Amino acid sequence: MTNIQVTYAAQTITSIEVAEMVGREHKNVMQDIRKISSDLGVLKIQHTLYFKETTYIHQQNNQKYPMFHLTKQGCELYGNRMSGIEGTAFAVAYIERFNEMEAAEQTALPADPIALALQAALDTRQEVQDIKQDVQELKDSMRINTHQEKQLQDMAKQRVLKALGGYDSPAYKAMSKKVFPTVWRDFKNKFDLPTYRALQAKQFEEARFFLSIWEPSSSMRYDIAVHNRQLQLAVFNQTNS
Repeated sequence: MTNIQVTYAAQTITSIEVAEMVGREHKNVMQDIRKISSDLGVLKIQHTLYFKETTYIHQQNNQKYPMFHLTKQGCELYGNRMSGIEGTAFAVAYIERFNEMEAAEQTALPADPIALALQAALDTRQEVQDIKQDVQELKDSMRINTHQEKQLQDMAKQRVLKALGGYDSPAYKAMSKKVFPTVWRDFKNKFDLPTYRALQAKQFEEARFFLSIWEPSSSMRYDIAVHNRQLQLAVFNQTNS
C-alpha cells in the first residue's frame, strides 16, 4: 500500500488491499472481479452492490490505474472462489478490516440524534434519486417488445394495402414486393435505425403515428394509379361491349 494515493469509499476496501490479503498480483484480482461482475450481469444482478470500479494514482509515476472498491458482500462473493486455509485467511482479514472501519465510523458519528436522523434522511433521498435515475436510463435504453413489433408490422401492412388498393388490385400483384420494402426503408430513415426492431420503446407512439400517415412517394402513387386504372378500363370496356 506504499506510494499509492487511494480515496476510500465508506464501508469498502480496495482490490489493492484484497490482493495483499490473498497474496496475489493486483491485475489477477482485477481479472477475477471483472469475471464475477460479468457473471452478475448475465444474472441481471446489479454488480455495483458488490464492486465499483474506480482509479488510483501511483505516486512513483503519477499515473492513473484502475481498481475496484469492494463492499463487504463483494468480499464475501470474492471469497467464495477460494477454499481451504486460503479462503479462511482472507475471510479473517477482510472481516477484521471492516470491523475496524465500522468502529471508526461509530466513533465519528455525531451524538445528536437529530443530526443522525437528518443524515439518514439525506442518504435515503440520494439513494432514491439514484434508483430513479437508473430506472429512467433503463427505460430510455429499452427496445420495443415482440408485441409492439407485431403492432408496427400490422400497421405497415394496412398502409401498404390501402395505398395499393387491396389484395385483389393489379397494383398489389405488380408492386407489393416493391412497396412493402419502401415503407420500412422510410421508417428506418426516419428513426435512423438499422432495423425497425431496434426502435426504442420510448419512440413507439411516435412510430405508430408515422406509420398511420405514411404514403408512397408521388412517383410510386402514379405507378399504382396506372396499374389500377388498367383494371378500371378493362371493366369499363367489358361493361360496354
